[in-house]
Amino acid sequence: MTIRAWLRLIAAGFILLFCFIGFSIARLYGGEVRWVRRFLRAIGRLLGLRVTIEGQQITGDVLYVANHISWLDILAVGGTAPVRFIAKSEISNWPLVGKLAALGGTVFVSRDKRGATREQADAVVTALHGSRPVMLFAEGGTGDGSIVRPFRPALFASAVEAGKPVQPVAIDYGLNRMRYAWPPGMSFANEARRMLNRAEPVPVTLRFLQPLDPHMLDRKALAARSQQEIAEALV
Repeated sequence: MTIRAWLRLIAAGFILLFCFIGFSIARLYGGEVRWVRRFLRAIGRLLGLRVTIEGQQITGDVLYVANHISWLDILAVGGTAPVRFIAKSEISNWPLVGKLAALGGTVFVSRDKRGATREQADAVVTALHGSRPVMLFAEGGTGDGSIVRPFRPALFASAVEAGKPVQPVAIDYGLNRMRYAWPPGMSFANEARRMLNRAEPVPVTLRFLQPLDPHMLDRKALAARSQQEIAEALV
């Protein structure tokens, strides 16, 4: 790794320590969510992330659904809103990352566990009644940034059941989006090393689009409509 990468890694360690101390103290009076957001924002800034927000961002009980290009998406969204992410269950076992995700209130779901659909839907419904936005990367994984892949409709049923709005969020890295994409098959370690070595800023725009009413659309229609509106917002 370059000297820049090592300096960023050391700085990230100090940020983690500082925020963990703040998180531990704030947890005594229920203010830990603020520290999770501060940590994600600080790490994003350290890596050169420059976030611009467009549109009216709903707060409280809402399901955000977005395209997924890079793990930087998590820093961009999590650094600007007190969201609870929905993530695959394997992440809970990743060193450090899994622990940090759990501290942030991540809802872990299993893609392979047979018969787990009802259990996962219940977990998301519960989260949607928790007074914090819930974030779903609805493509089911990262892509190369060239297109918005079809959204998986299963977890949209949770918004319908909970009666909570669905707000599409277009994550846009501009014309250079493919440069920041986390290609399928690349390990997290290699992708992190690539971003640590990067010198130039990483501009990203979060476009909060018009919310969708779960009383008017079923899960498949919500998924298709969200995917379409995000794709149009990225043109």
